[in-house]
Amino acid sequence: MAVEWSALLLTCRQGHGAVSALQRELEVRRLRGGLGPRPPALLLVVEDPWARLGSGGATLNALLVAAEHLSARAGCTVVTADVLRDARILILHMGREFSFDDCGRAFTCLPAEEPGAAAEALVCNLDSLLATMTHRLCVGSPPGVWVCSTDMLLTVPSTPGINWDGFQGVRVIAAPGSPAYARNHGVYLTNEQGLVHDIIYKGTEAQIQQCVGPDGTVPLVCGIVFFSSDAAEQLLATHVIPPLDACTYMGLDSGAPPIQLSLFFDIVLCMAGGVTEEGFLKGVGDASVSTARSVLWTALRGFPLSMACIPNASYSYLTASASEYIRSLTLLPGSASHLRFCKTAHSHVDQPCLLEDGSSVTNCLLEGAVQLAAGSVIQHCHLQGPLVIGPGCLFSGLSVGSSPALRGYPLHDIVLQGHHVQLQDLTCHVFTLTGHLDDWKSPVEKGTYLNVPWDEFFQRTGIREGDLWDAEMPRGSRCLLSARLFPVLHAREALGLQDVLWLLSLATVASEQLARWRTAWRMSWQELLPCLDMEAELGTRQALFFLQGQRKVRRVLLGRQDSSLLPLARSAVHEGYHEAVLSTLDEVASTASDAGIVARALACIAEVLGCMAQGEGGLRSGPAANREWASAFGRLESGDIAGGVQELAAERQKWMSRPALLVRAARHYEGAEQILVRKAVMSSGQFITVEQAELPPLGQWVQVLCPARLDLSGGWSDTPPITYEHGGAVVDVAVLVDGFRSIGARVRRIVQPELRLMTISRTPTNKVVEELVCQELEHLQDYCQPHAPGALVKAAFICTQIVQFPSQTPLRVQLMENFGGGFEVHTWSKLPHGSGLGTSSILAGAVMASLYRAAGKVASTESLIHSVLHLEQRLTTGGGWQDQVGGLVPGIKIGRSKAQLPLRVEVEQIPVPDGFTQTLNDHLLLVYTGKTRLARNLLQRELAAKGCGCNSTSSRAARGRRTVTGTFWPLAGCGEKLVCQAALHRAKC
Repeated sequence: MAVEWSALLLTCRQGHGAVSALQRELEVRRLRGGLGPRPPALLLVVEDPWARLGSGGATLNALLVAAEHLSARAGCTVVTADVLRDARILILHMGREFSFDDCGRAFTCLPAEEPGAAAEALVCNLDSLLATMTHRLCVGSPPGVWVCSTDMLLTVPSTPGINWDGFQGVRVIAAPGSPAYARNHGVYLTNEQGLVHDIIYKGTEAQIQQCVGPDGTVPLVCGIVFFSSDAAEQLLATHVIPPLDACTYMGLDSGAPPIQLSLFFDIVLCMAGGVTEEGFLKGVGDASVSTARSVLWTALRGFPLSMACIPNASYSYLTASASEYIRSLTLLPGSASHLRFCKTAHSHVDQPCLLEDGSSVTNCLLEGAVQLAAGSVIQHCHLQGPLVIGPGCLFSGLSVGSSPALRGYPLHDIVLQGHHVQLQDLTCHVFTLTGHLDDWKSPVEKGTYLNVPWDEFFQRTGIREGDLWDAEMPRGSRCLLSARLFPVLHAREALGLQDVLWLLSLATVASEQLARWRTAWRMSWQELLPCLDMEAELGTRQALFFLQGQRKVRRVLLGRQDSSLLPLARSAVHEGYHEAVLSTLDEVASTASDAGIVARALACIAEVLGCMAQGEGGLRSGPAANREWASAFGRLESGDIAGGVQELAAERQKWMSRPALLVRAARHYEGAEQILVRKAVMSSGQFITVEQAELPPLGQWVQVLCPARLDLSGGWSDTPPITYEHGGAVVDVAVLVDGFRSIGARVRRIVQPELRLMTISRTPTNKVVEELVCQELEHLQDYCQPHAPGALVKAAFICTQIVQFPSQTPLRVQLMENFGGGFEVHTWSKLPHGSGLGTSSILAGAVMASLYRAAGKVASTESLIHSVLHLEQRLTTGGGWQDQVGGLVPGIKIGRSKAQLPLRVEVEQIPVPDGFTQTLNDHLLLVYTGKTRLARNLLQRELAAKGCGCNSTSSRAARGRRTVTGTFWPLAGCGEKLVCQAALHRAKC
């Protein structure tokens, strides 16, 4: 289950200029399916009207914006609270700046991947919270407004166990935590009925002990509140009452003075049972805030404030401590989490063995020998080895050009970040360097820089206090946060990473380095924070993600990995990187020496084009023989892979303008894929051996009768390209239907130099239902069109080399010179067409076996199995090998193929105990439903899925497994009711 949100709003601080970038982030998540099965109709980023509005003011402003938009959608001309009655609204607060991520805590990337996601993407804290709220925490709640902070890592069980029966008022969500952790955080004090008595923030030991439950934990404030519709309406009504009107954009437009409110201590606290009105109003010094509290007390005091503490949930506030932040990204989340942290997430690492357990790499390219110690984190970096990064490090935002500067410095226990900075119309890249134990706000007398006391740092580098702080600044205000340490611009020289790395030098610092640093214009972290360019940072992360994604494409295809590329293709289309992905696929297809790799690359291109059509333009299945593509197809058929791929790419550019053309182009790429798959499978031809035998007399029939087959396990694993990329194994059983071998063929030589092809009904009258006479080679040219009359038998004549096609020698001449006449072929099947019992492939085996013998040749069963594979590729129906194994080899057996080319099928008989055959017969029944399916169509769909890795091989194989139980899937074809008992039989050819 999932909540269907009416509106989802993300608030951000005023003045960062990132509203449009954040709105794009939300829209992309809508496209990915990250906002639930039915995305909210209203999806907005709401900028705070004031720079320091506070979480309470931001909540009221966002609630007003939501109500205004919902009112407009309802056709109202003014804001009406009635729209909140049945609405489900989620408000997410981005909150304050974050020292370790320029995009804030909401967009802090987690070291996690979601294999089941429809679209591949970085997992941000925002995504984790959205999933938690939509699919877990809020499920079952009544209409109302949820408010959630994004400044914490939160995990909850799949069933939180919140009772919503008869709920009224407001509810806060808590997570169990230790009393020690609570000393620096907020906790709820509740009564026996679960109603909140008080909210205690950084309380004393005695206050915290009052909140301890029977299990020894305390309920931590975790930044989530639910307002019922009634409570939300009352809160909304306050937006027109001064001074609360100043919290909203309407107040800003009306000239109201700014006000700062807290969600918990100014709005929620007024409903706590143990709080008195006098104490609540006197709890602040600011008169306007006191007046605002009075309004809120009047509006909300009557609503009960309850608490739900979620068992087995975990909460971790993202603090400004580097060591705690690093620890949170290198420890596995609790068992209740829907995420699983991994050492390497969305990254390309040349030598993963150099990453120690307990380290973390997210959205990175690490080329060459990059060694990373346990307890260190790298995010959004492109680095080249050799590099040795010790423990306790956080690296972020470093480009490939930074790598040379890193060599030669002691890289441990440091935080090194690259930042995009916007200084009015000037953009620049700034690097910051701190120690992982440094505290931003500790005064210079007690604080550290690069993990050593300031005095020691000054002595080592020659830097003076006057270089970092103005003389007028009080000593109590001198701290790391305000220290002008970080070079931004230089009058004569370009600045780089080396201009902060020199601060790590252990030896006496060269005077020129110090002089260069002093002459640069430097800024403190406090000064840099308002200048950080979030839009540029998000764009850089996106570009790096798809750069490593292109490496993944090469790695998966060239390494023949059983990994899906379709989620990456979807993301590339959603975010405008499809051209880069298509270029990479073109490169792989044009340079790979393996036909199977080329085929999969072409299938991936088809999937990208299909994603670009966005569900429009018609069905993916369809014809793929437009003349505009013929030249490229011809190159592929002739073996000019590189030339063919280049022509395909050139032609593709003409078909990109609208969905209908994109779908048709995708079909042609799937057609090109089939050409390469056929070439790969036809490598099995080297396992066909044919010996000469005595030529039967004219007019003597050679007849072959075959049983049907049932596959018991492993279906689809025999299908190319799965079978040669990952190997296949299928258990088959040969069966009689109604006591007969249901499939057969007979051949005889005739005097006339022609080919007579007849389909026999095999009813008691053996009526001929179709007859075809071929007297010229031109009559065989449609052998590769499965629906053409006699296509299978025509292909069999060509594949057995009884007839050479194409050839300059006429058909009549070939037949007379080699066989002294022509051939007459009768084929039949007592099973309905499309029955799913392997009819077509088994019939092909019967035809080829009888043709070989009638032409004076003998082929072994193994050769016939591979001959049918070869024939079906020439026939263009594709197909695997399980059908002919099941019908040409007697009894129960397992067929296997290794993950390699050339493709070879090996069969092993499975002995069964006495009495098993009879037991199986007694419990086996085939039921005909009248529904048909053509194997070729199923195969095309599976190949399309396989090509881009829509599903893993194991999942597709699982779908193909059948169990021998009472009723089987349909025998299908003719309109008669057919119920037939099947029996095991040792088939003979």
